[in-house]
Amino acid sequence: MPDKKQIYLSLYQQAEALVGNESSFVANLANIAAIIHHNLHFWWTGFYLVEGLELVLGPFQGPVACTRIGFGKGVCGTAWKEKRTIVVPDVHLFDGHIACSADSKSEIVVPIIAGQQVIGVLDIDSNQYNSFDENDAEGLERIAALIGNKVFDK
Repeated sequence: MPDKKQIYLSLYQQAEALVGNESSFVANLANIAAIIHHNLHFWWTGFYLVEGLELVLGPFQGPVACTRIGFGKGVCGTAWKEKRTIVVPDVHLFDGHIACSADSKSEIVVPIIAGQQVIGVLDIDSNQYNSFDENDAEGLERIAALIGNKVFDK
């Protein structure tokens, strides 16, 4: 079985091909959520998009999710506020965690930055503890940068 770095390289290449000639932001997010979710088999994979002072649910794969998250609230809002990736090995130990589902055990959130502005976050939840590491952070940050660059280059 390939290691995570190889998997993320393949996912990046797939994402790059998918967004290359597609101008629809929503279509690109939907396809990227699908390739991550179905290749890595996470419990929930999706995007929240900045609208004013909230993150609003965007394209995703998995069960029903929270619709709106405030700036600085929960893992997603904190990643937005701090403009950095946050890896949470146990969501129950994250102060202010927003429990959209009791099945979520660990989480990684990567901000999507276009220019200098966060335009959304890539949020991935696992139903297992300690699911994410530096390989996930690096691989997902590269994919988030691809999205941000695509928006910024328009």
